[in-house]
Amino acid sequence: MNVSMLPQLNVEQLVSKSYLSYLKALPQHGFKGDVEYGYGARLAVSTDNSVYQNLPQGVIFPQGTSDLHIALTLANTPEFLSLTFSPRGGGTGTNGQSLNDGIIVDMSRHMNNILEINEQEGWVRVQTGVVKDQLNKFLKPYGYFFSPDLSTSNRATLGGMINTDASGQGSLVYGKTSDHVLELTSVLVNGDVLETVNQSVDEARAGGDSTGQMITKKVADICFENRELILAKFPRLNRFLTGYDLEHVFNDDLSEFNLTRILTGSEGSLAFISEAKLNLTPIPKLRTLVNIIYDSFDSALRDAPNLVKAKATSVETVDSKVLGLAKQDIVWDTVSDLIPQREDKVTDGLNMVEYASNDPQEQAQLLQTLEQRLEEDSKLERGGILGYQVCNELGEINRIYAMRKKSVGLLGATKGFKKPIAFAEDTAVPPEQLADFIVEFRALLDSHDLHYGMFGHVDAGVLHVRPAMDMCDEVQERRLVEISDQVVALTAKYGGLMWGEHGKGYRSEYGPEFFGQALFEQLRVIKGIFDPQNRLNPGKICTPIEGDHQLVRVSDVKRGAFDRQIPVAVREDFMPAMSCNGNGQCFNFDVDSPMCPSSKVTRDRRHSPKGRASMVREWLRLLSVQGIDPVVLEKQDCSASVFSKIKNSWFSDSSEDFSHEVMDTMKGCLACKACASQCPIKVDVPGFRSRFINIYHQRYLRPMVDHVVANVEATSQLMAKFPRIANGLMNNPISSLLLKKSIGMIDSPALSVPTLAQRVGQRYDEFDGQLLSSMSPAERQKIVLVVQDPFTSFYDADVVEGLMAAIAGLGFSPMLLPFKPNGKPAHVKGFLAKFAKMAKTASDFFTQLSELGCPLVGVDPSLVLCYRDEYHAVLGEQRGDFNVQLFQEWLIPRLNEVKIISNKADETDYQLFAHCSEKTAVTSTHADWITIFKHLGLKLTSQEVGCCGMAGTYGHEVKNVENSQSLYAMSWQPKLAKQSASQVLATGYSCRSQVKRFDDFKPLHPVQVIANALS
Repeated sequence: MNVSMLPQLNVEQLVSKSYLSYLKALPQHGFKGDVEYGYGARLAVSTDNSVYQNLPQGVIFPQGTSDLHIALTLANTPEFLSLTFSPRGGGTGTNGQSLNDGIIVDMSRHMNNILEINEQEGWVRVQTGVVKDQLNKFLKPYGYFFSPDLSTSNRATLGGMINTDASGQGSLVYGKTSDHVLELTSVLVNGDVLETVNQSVDEARAGGDSTGQMITKKVADICFENRELILAKFPRLNRFLTGYDLEHVFNDDLSEFNLTRILTGSEGSLAFISEAKLNLTPIPKLRTLVNIIYDSFDSALRDAPNLVKAKATSVETVDSKVLGLAKQDIVWDTVSDLIPQREDKVTDGLNMVEYASNDPQEQAQLLQTLEQRLEEDSKLERGGILGYQVCNELGEINRIYAMRKKSVGLLGATKGFKKPIAFAEDTAVPPEQLADFIVEFRALLDSHDLHYGMFGHVDAGVLHVRPAMDMCDEVQERRLVEISDQVVALTAKYGGLMWGEHGKGYRSEYGPEFFGQALFEQLRVIKGIFDPQNRLNPGKICTPIEGDHQLVRVSDVKRGAFDRQIPVAVREDFMPAMSCNGNGQCFNFDVDSPMCPSSKVTRDRRHSPKGRASMVREWLRLLSVQGIDPVVLEKQDCSASVFSKIKNSWFSDSSEDFSHEVMDTMKGCLACKACASQCPIKVDVPGFRSRFINIYHQRYLRPMVDHVVANVEATSQLMAKFPRIANGLMNNPISSLLLKKSIGMIDSPALSVPTLAQRVGQRYDEFDGQLLSSMSPAERQKIVLVVQDPFTSFYDADVVEGLMAAIAGLGFSPMLLPFKPNGKPAHVKGFLAKFAKMAKTASDFFTQLSELGCPLVGVDPSLVLCYRDEYHAVLGEQRGDFNVQLFQEWLIPRLNEVKIISNKADETDYQLFAHCSEKTAVTSTHADWITIFKHLGLKLTSQEVGCCGMAGTYGHEVKNVENSQSLYAMSWQPKLAKQSASQVLATGYSCRSQVKRFDDFKPLHPVQVIANALS
């Protein structure tokens, strides 16, 4: 590859004239939502959680039914009749259901309102962009929940669930999504609004003058006239055949008809569903989960029918592959005490058996019967049962299911280019046939020498199987098609379905295999009734009976076709971005989750780990096409001259450079690193973000604010020598205005007065390397070396003072180390050479100290964690072998060894607001602080909150202030409003600064409370 400066990257696939005209005309016709046709916006919806990729012409984000009416009415004018549309929700589909090269209609950004609830009748009306967990959070105070479940419930929308007729755990009792849809409001391809409700068969078949009445009559006639064939052909499974559901449009005695059942499972190929009336299920008052371990996965599968006969509400299973991956993830810390372990046996299968009821006596009897059987079997090791454990606490049950749900994504975290992928992963067979079916399924996969993991809903005969394959390898891509064909044949042999819960999408070509040719022809007739020109999600489910339209196919273009254009060495070097499999965990709706705050506040898919990974992958591809190696650009620092940068930034026509679009998404990232641990694939955006920014500014000028932030450690250290003068100069109205206008910084914090040196100088020993070296090992064990960071040392000195006082109160001798720049701010802004130099200096110093055996303790989570992560990434083996710990990490192992005498009675019920980077990287954070406080006789409760919105200097930059304040208002502010200021504890400097800025008080750090208690 060439060695050159970063070139301008022009987009290859421009928007066609007709689509561009349409997209520009939409707002003029009253469309109130967003309209986007930039390359990045299109790229963000060109993939889902499948292996496919299809770049659309544009994306529209309607606000409601009226916007959909406007959009499709306009599309029905002669000049736009060739345009096609596909609806999109959470983008979690595993088979490309929402992909299309026309226009994507994204319901998730604005159509996320819960419109009405009828508590007495037990139903709710929603817009279809509402997320499943969002709805259940709303319903919980009413005592209801929407019962169809799925592993992506924290980001999957109800519209997506309806369109794929989704189901998951508990379907044996709760059924599929279609069993809970009462009425739908939809918009037809001509713009007409269609209301589907339950009606008499006579009324349905009578027809009428309206479009809706004519459609209803034609569909009712087809379903009635083919009733006998439908009942004979559709398999008798819990996961019945849908898309289109010709059977359940009628009730059992054929007196009632509901067109809604045709739309559920139709994948947006008939109409765009905008609102839904859903029936609700009362939350069961009693829930118990029994976790049973087995000597093999086959044993777990063969025991499932016994568990179903034992009247379990649900039976979920995972194999040894999935269990092993869970044990390597942070999620295992939350469940390891809930799953039985056998030291003498290998656990190769796990069944999670739930009983949910409102009848205490019935629940107790069922559990007693099951436990008696399990007790006998485990003693005799009969049926491969090795042991079991019962969980009655709701929190425990939720933790187990969180592990099970995360296991879907964990399969994608395997190392190397071969990744477990979804393409034949939701087969459904009669449950009593499942074990034998899986034996043959495994033999099929083994014949192709594939590795795979299995998990699923054995009570319903559904198992998820994801073979590991490299879609950048054309041979393996062809093999995927071959395996798909073989799985279809195997599933049909066992009287099952290829698609038990994830819809058809690109697997639509297999429709005739399961519907039969005669009924498939009737599906095509129905498609033609709704969408005669094949304009709604074309190629999915079926095509209109008239015309020569083609179905999408399993062999169609996949993401690997684009990724393989990137050289292997570059892919390996940018593996965090290349590994993203689109599972969408970063779209988590929950504002109290730390995962990706920028995604939550913008509701823009580009501003998520998945979106940023997609942008970087395409950027790497475009570079590769031009023969440019980004790794070489980094290592050789191929920067342009200042003159060239000025020319490129101000005087050249570079507005179409794709690098600008990538940069916009990177600037929106808060660099909180939640993605590095919360994402099951560990897509570390801050890592590749800093690398991109570094290369980007080889061609373009850096803004002044970047230089200010990158040098904040040095300038803060200098200003801290004269804090009063510096505060006066920096925080007067004139200086504040100048900083805002010229640099783009706002709300500069005040330096600490008195300074840290003035606070602790006379109370503790000064650092003396020679003195430490002369001490005995036993003496050095009582020394704790306090590592400074620029923010707490210079702006929050009372916290460092409290840290040292707490250490002293515990019987140790704190010693303040000289300040060594950490480099984190430089890394955030992409000054990687500067960061590497700082990191090497600090690493050499700490490595030398670590040889003395004295613990190193820091106080700010973001900076302490930088020593572990970014230092390793940049320095590799040159980092050395030192370990800087947070206070609670240092104390917990010693807690039972130290004599703690609390000198003050403190009845305050303290509330812990932990730093988001800390609680995601150090998962025991909440538990550790609670344990320490309890040991001291203090009360502490942890609060689940998302990002505070400050994130280092992010919240101080003018361009980010609005988002920063919005993030604070989402999660922190409502919870702080319920507490008194004296109760609130915050571990992050950024968090304390943000609270001070917007709520006018500065929370204490937990170490200050400890210091006070021990003083």
